[in-house]
This record gives sequence, structure tokens and C-alpha cells, in this order.
Amino acid sequence: MTRTANGNQATYTVKQLADLAGVTSRTLRHYDAIGLLRPSAVGDDNGYRYYDDKAALRLQQILFYGEMGMELSAIRAVLDAPEFETAAALVRHRAALSARAGRLQHLIHTIDRTLRHLKGEIEMTTQDLFAGFDEETQARYEKEAAEMYDPKVVAESSRRWKSYTAEDKARIQREGGQIYQDMVALLGRDPAAAEVQAVVARWHDNLRAFYEPTPDILRGLGQAYAAQPEFSAFFATLHPDLPAFLSRAIETYVAAGAAGR
Repeated sequence: MTRTANGNQATYTVKQLADLAGVTSRTLRHYDAIGLLRPSAVGDDNGYRYYDDKAALRLQQILFYGEMGMELSAIRAVLDAPEFETAAALVRHRAALSARAGRLQHLIHTIDRTLRHLKGEIEMTTQDLFAGFDEETQARYEKEAAEMYDPKVVAESSRRWKSYTAEDKARIQREGGQIYQDMVALLGRDPAAAEVQAVVARWHDNLRAFYEPTPDILRGLGQAYAAQPEFSAFFATLHPDLPAFLSRAIETYVAAGAAGR
């Protein structure tokens, strides 16, 4: 690492920045190739890539959004948006991670109580067994995940949800739960089958109760359903094979262009 004459700006080589961030040099080269993280400078004599503090902050954002299950093309779109502000994004990251930590702690508590129940130390009702997996919580998961993709979704989803009556909210959540039950009934089918894709289309319409999801948001949610612990744990309570199946069905839906209809 080197610094400029004023001592305020650090400069890192590919290896130095990769080591600091816990990624590989190959990853940084790939980010450069796809336009996600360009070097701050390239050596005239040796062609080496160099990164400054601004690039390091952008890499931090890339890793935070990646932690939320966002694909690289969507991350690039968010970071390159004119309205993007690093400080505001960090506030959202903190809120999302804090919420995730709280949810995981809730699930850990449920596990601990279930273990005690199995040992005969305490009694649990069937409802107690699924603490943390209710449909209202799942609806909140999806809203929070979408908000990571576009700051505008925050205001829009809040506005829409507040406009609904209690009966509307109950209906939307009930419809969402039925969609996942219907997907369980189709496990074992080809994710591209018409009946499976029809259920995905209903899922897409249900999300519109919160916001207008872009294809990138839909794809990111599908990936999160299988990859993120709080999502996959919820769907696994319905059926162990549901997270992966739902993820593949959504990817097929988006790839077919149905998400834009």
C-alpha cells in the first residue's frame, strides 16, 4: 500500500485490496471485466491495477449487497444510480443485518426450546414449534429484501402497505401463504412446467401488493430463498425441497421474460 504526498489517500494493488477484503485477486479482476469495480488507476509501464479509498468503499458496498443475495448485475445498477449515496446505503445495510440477527436469534431460541421439549423438560404447542416462521414474518422478509435493491422501494412499499385495511393485509398474507402451499403440491415437476410457472406468476402478482418488482429483484429473491438461512428455513418448514425448487422456478420465470409482463 502506498500513499500520496498529502498522506490522505491510500493506493492498493489488486493483491493488497483482495487480502484486505477477504476476496481473491481473480474476483477483483472479474469485477473489473464486468464494469462493477474499475481500478482507480492502471500503471503505464506495467499495466498493474491500483485502487484508492473510494474504490475500497465501493468494494465494501458490493460485498454488503452480495451478502443480501443480490446478483452482480443488480449491484452494479444500484451503485451506478445517480441517487445512490454510500452513507444512506450503510444505514440500510445496518438495519437489514440487525433485523436478520434478530430473526436468527429468534430461530435459535425456537431450536433451544424444541430440544428441551424433545427431552421432556418443557411442553410446546404445535404453534410454538413454528415461532418465527409465520406468514407475516415472511412477508416482512420479502419487503426488506426488495428494499436492498432500490431505495425507492422503501417509500413505495411503505405507502402501499399503510393504505391497506386490516382485512386487505390479512388477505394478501393469506394469498401469499397459499401460493407456497400450492408450490409444495407441485414438487417433483419440471420448474418450467406451465402449472409451476402459473404459480410463480401468482407469486409475482402478490409481491405487487408491496411494490412493483423488477426482474432483478425477482431473480434476487429467488436466489435468496435457497441461499439465505432465514428464507430457506421458512420454506423448509413447508417442505425440505421447497427452497431449491422455488428458486429454480423463479429463475426460469425471469429468464423466460415473464417478469416484464
